[in-house]
Amino acid sequence: MNETRITPLRETWHRLMKIARGRAPRLRASLAGLAVAAAVQGLALACLIPLFQARIPAPDGRAALPWLLAMTAMMLASTAIRWWAQGFDYRGDMVHNTHELRTELGEQLRRIPLEVLQDKRAGGVNATLLGNVDETLSYILTIANMMATALITPVAAALAALYFDWRMGLILLLAFPLLIPLYRWRRPAFGRGMRMLADANERTASDILEYTQGLPVLRAACCVGEQAMKLQAGFKHLETVQTIGQKKGAKPNLALATVMELAILLVVFAGALFVVRGTLDIAVLAALMVIAVRFGEPLGCFVLYTKVIDSIEAALGKINAMLVIAPLPRQTPIQAPQAFDVAFEGVSFRYARAGEPTLHDLCAKLPARSLTALVGPSGSGKTTAARLLMRHADPQAGRVTIGGVDVRAIPAERLDALISVVFQDVYLFDDSILANIRMACPEATDEEIEAAARAAHCHEFIARLPEGYQTRAGDIGARLSGGERQRISIARAMLKNAPIVILDEPTAALDSESEVAVQAAIDALVRDRTVIVIAHRLSTIAAADQILVIDGGRIVEAGRHAELLARAGRYARMWRAQQSVKAWRAGRQEEESPWKTAIS
Repeated sequence: MNETRITPLRETWHRLMKIARGRAPRLRASLAGLAVAAAVQGLALACLIPLFQARIPAPDGRAALPWLLAMTAMMLASTAIRWWAQGFDYRGDMVHNTHELRTELGEQLRRIPLEVLQDKRAGGVNATLLGNVDETLSYILTIANMMATALITPVAAALAALYFDWRMGLILLLAFPLLIPLYRWRRPAFGRGMRMLADANERTASDILEYTQGLPVLRAACCVGEQAMKLQAGFKHLETVQTIGQKKGAKPNLALATVMELAILLVVFAGALFVVRGTLDIAVLAALMVIAVRFGEPLGCFVLYTKVIDSIEAALGKINAMLVIAPLPRQTPIQAPQAFDVAFEGVSFRYARAGEPTLHDLCAKLPARSLTALVGPSGSGKTTAARLLMRHADPQAGRVTIGGVDVRAIPAERLDALISVVFQDVYLFDDSILANIRMACPEATDEEIEAAARAAHCHEFIARLPEGYQTRAGDIGARLSGGERQRISIARAMLKNAPIVILDEPTAALDSESEVAVQAAIDALVRDRTVIVIAHRLSTIAAADQILVIDGGRIVEAGRHAELLARAGRYARMWRAQQSVKAWRAGRQEEESPWKTAIS
């Protein structure tokens, strides 16, 4: 969004109605009700003029009573209409609308290409789902009521004053055109300030979330203070943005207040002049002074109320930016694969912010019910190939197929059901272990979940936990060890029972004992499935049906373990290098082992 552009209130109105969805008619009716209530309140205040005339200089109760009753009736009517209009809040429409908007944003998160979503910080997404939704909807009626009272009520009173004295009514109306240049003067600055504040709040929310989730790692690396300084820098930036907004608003606020004070003085001066000349009743002047003083403060704050409108506009911009992200296109006609072999046909892919392509004309066939290993240096494109199969993004050239069907022609829900993934870094939710496994198959019974846990070799340690399967895993599974998390992830994949399995180096960070348990679970998982293993430790994939060596986004070698060793190419060099490291480590352990010293 262009920071110098003033977003027209009409555009803000249309975007707001779009966000309101099915409740837009009720919202429009509520806003119209607030406008009517403000107008009726202005007419009620105008009754002060005949009321004062009936009391000054000689009180006339019979003449004053009808105007007093009319004023009371209109005040009660204004209150009743305002109460009805604010029922959009009281009846729960606003809460339901907020819930629907968050639900829609949640559904949009499911459709957004993961390549795009991964570029967004989690705190920013959280700020959009929580803060921006509340900023957009929660304050609409409150600010609308304040603006109506500040603008419509005095206009109605001034128009009514024209009936009693056209000169004084006209002078009252002159105050409102003064607001227009002041409004247009401050609106761009308010808009920029609100967008800067929204960005600063989003950045701070992301920093807090990142710091909190990474605190164990930061403590282990002795970087708590350093990272805290980064967090403090974010707080300082937020403070600076807020301070600048306050300082820049001080002089305009003073100017606005001064203009309104001058308008009141103009009413007093003109009225006094007319009274001296004998062309204006002093009672009318007294009533108009009361009315002018009554509206001085709301009018002085009117342009400041538009600052809240800009806050709502900034929130609408964040929400709209999330909603307009297009999902990956789907090919037609929709198809469902009948076989589960995988093929990469001339696939080339480059990440949006990358300078060079990650994959170059990748061609490979992975037969059904076979184990294919992807090996190569870090950054060579192994994980990217797996992500394209899961359709986190689409290649710029070529296609990825399952059973001969382009993954772009397979509905997202069906594609997700075809593939199970065991990541190196397992994410568990802060829920029971039973729920973490069940999410792979929500309709699964407790007995089926336990059977999957037994097959994944994790039933034993789950049974030892304080509450068994009802034990909470903690935030990101923090209450469990790496090996335990891996086995729960494998149990989840087994329960899903998908025909294609992707293993992203699931044993790389485990100790020997955990690796044995996890490897046994993996052996049970991969039976009779099409399996893709992303591996760095070559000893774990020596029995693979085929090994694809990827370097620089291209397949440079392909074959079985023995064949590749016989070729003495890239794979053979990688194998010898790893064997040398293992031999070196074994020698160092033998030389420096404290156990050997203790025994001797």
